[in-house]
Amino acid sequence: MARRSCDGAGLRESFRAAVTNLEAHVDEVNALNVYPVPDGDTGSNMVATVRAALDEAGRTDAGGVDRVAAALSFGALMGARGNSGVIASQILRGIAEGLASKRHFNALDLAHALTVGTQTAYAAVGQPVEGTILTVIREAAAAARAAAERENDLEHVLAVTVEAAGAAVAATPSLLPVLREAGVVDAGGQGLLRLLEGALAYLRGTATPVGAGAPGAGQARGAGPAARPSTLVSLADEGFGYETMFLVQPRPGQALDVDAIRARLGQIGESVLVAGDQRGVKVHVHSERPDEVLSLGLSLGVLSRISVESLDQQAHDVREGRAASFAGGVIGEAGGGVGAPGEVTGGVGTPGEAPTLTRFAAAEAIGADRSVAPATAAAGEEARRRLAVVAVAAGDGLAAIFKSYGVAAIVRGGQAANPSTGELLAAIDALEADEVLLLPNNPNVILAARQVVSLARLPVRVVETRNAAEGVAALLALDPSLDGASNVASMTSAARSIQTLLVTDAVRDAKIGSRKVKKGQTIVLDPDDGLVAVDSERSRALLGALATLRPGYELITLYYGDGADLAETEGVAKLIAGWRPDLEVEVIYGGQPHYRYLVAAE
Repeated sequence: MARRSCDGAGLRESFRAAVTNLEAHVDEVNALNVYPVPDGDTGSNMVATVRAALDEAGRTDAGGVDRVAAALSFGALMGARGNSGVIASQILRGIAEGLASKRHFNALDLAHALTVGTQTAYAAVGQPVEGTILTVIREAAAAARAAAERENDLEHVLAVTVEAAGAAVAATPSLLPVLREAGVVDAGGQGLLRLLEGALAYLRGTATPVGAGAPGAGQARGAGPAARPSTLVSLADEGFGYETMFLVQPRPGQALDVDAIRARLGQIGESVLVAGDQRGVKVHVHSERPDEVLSLGLSLGVLSRISVESLDQQAHDVREGRAASFAGGVIGEAGGGVGAPGEVTGGVGTPGEAPTLTRFAAAEAIGADRSVAPATAAAGEEARRRLAVVAVAAGDGLAAIFKSYGVAAIVRGGQAANPSTGELLAAIDALEADEVLLLPNNPNVILAARQVVSLARLPVRVVETRNAAEGVAALLALDPSLDGASNVASMTSAARSIQTLLVTDAVRDAKIGSRKVKKGQTIVLDPDDGLVAVDSERSRALLGALATLRPGYELITLYYGDGADLAETEGVAKLIAGWRPDLEVEVIYGGQPHYRYLVAAE
């Protein structure tokens, strides 16, 4: 049965479960710090922050959701430690703002609160960096919004949120080169994921949090062995100065200017975080002159909870510990392995397991590391350049999707704008690669693609995909450890394993077989069977076409393009979900011309 709402007591207890789950994984999160950490231990800092939030909420009778959320926010701000802790406190602050005046909240309220939390967290950071906890909360909130618009079920929406957070964490190495080089995911993002997992476990009534004993988000399907804690110890020698943190409250009759404080600290140091409002601000900054930072704070008001730590000393301690750990790990591997079975290395969970991801989450987790061409991040520059993928895409959204999956070159074009053999050839010849896989993504481009094989300076294999959805499915089947010839059959098979439909409007009257089509009617085309539905009412045409597909599919993906917008497509998604409640419906911006929707069923 769907859970529609949650009260203040439920919010507090779900947060308690979230804190418990993070505490259970604190060593895992600590191990993910990329190089000798400028903030101490990320996991420990986050635990201290959320524990302070929970303690504050525990001193408040449950009451409404707004009171509990406000207490969590205040406690987190007062107890925030480190970058990750301060950002977590700002996420909680935004959530409290999103839940203001509410005694209960539903799935849409949760999605809205997460969105406000995202905005608040980004605003608190002087120079936001993607590939961090900020990216994870943003992607999680976006997924929550989409899910809540489809289904007003708290457990379902939180499950989607957790899945999206996991996918976002898995993709962090593609956004931050230092993570990719170290073979780890972002520690703060992983900590946030563990918090969300704990809250989900509470909603499900499970004794064991969903993340406990399971692989973490740093291990994507097909991404290779689990990443070990970072061994990039040389960066520690650069030095980091001091980490200075304090809480400042204004003197009576005065107020704090948060933006001005953030700007001034940006002139003094780096890694600036300023969280709070005119009544009180938590400051975090790295600089060589903590005295200047404290002097500024004293000029603003009354200081408390002051902390000044040498980041150089922290770096030295971590460097020495990691060097010893790395040496032991190498000896152990050469000698047959060391360590306890199931030991978490790099925070990505038990070796040999992989998280369950949606098709797009898995694609992003796998493909995001293919920055030049398909390959895992750990494979190195030579492997990345050995095999490149070129894809034809019509529409900004589809082009962005392929680019995010690591496609080396995008050739724009499609229906009514087919790229020439020369254009395909130019894209391939410009690559630095040993061989190329070409995805035409349109039946009218396949012939031109075949011509390229004999003309290109590089060996080219064509995977004869007929639309962008088939192209995505083909990419999921790509094995970067194999050569192009060895990939073609499996990728083609994967492309044909999904069923696709194209939805558009008739531009003239016509008769196709026994069907009469009038100008303006909605028509739906199948790459194999041609016209499968026609109707003056778009929803009837689409549902009629879906009914013609082979049974057994569980996921419908709607790529919306020319003539459609997000609101309309979300309405179509709800319509499909109502028609077949067992289906998962995913909405993606494709931007393709001429076709309102490209539909994939799998």
